[in-house]
Amino acid sequence: MLLVTRGIERVRQGASEDQVCPLSRLMTVLSGPWTLYLIWVLSQQGATRFGVLRQEISGISTKMLTERLRMLEREGIIQRHYQATIPPQVSYDLTDKGAELIAILGDLYSLAERWYGESSEAAHCLN
Repeated sequence: MLLVTRGIERVRQGASEDQVCPLSRLMTVLSGPWTLYLIWVLSQQGATRFGVLRQEISGISTKMLTERLRMLEREGIIQRHYQATIPPQVSYDLTDKGAELIAILGDLYSLAERWYGESSEAAHCLN
């Protein structure tokens, strides 16, 4: 755990990507606010427009959603599809790299169901 924490700190201090443990880099990417839930929503819904993502992820601000989407696109986890219509249509979908996370997220979802069971908040989860 200490090694991961030091790696995350090196990323924050501007260490180059090749100087950071791969696990530390991945943890830094995925540990951001809303990141895992955003990936989960895209894994369940497929290509989704920005406005729909905003509605599905209750509580996320437009600014935060934009930041998370841009970061995930830079990392190659999601792809942005732009259609030059009036108004322009933009949707987001997982890349093959992002799809590799689906099994892990499915395991986390199963664990969450076992730990927290059916609750009133569970109705808001996608499955």
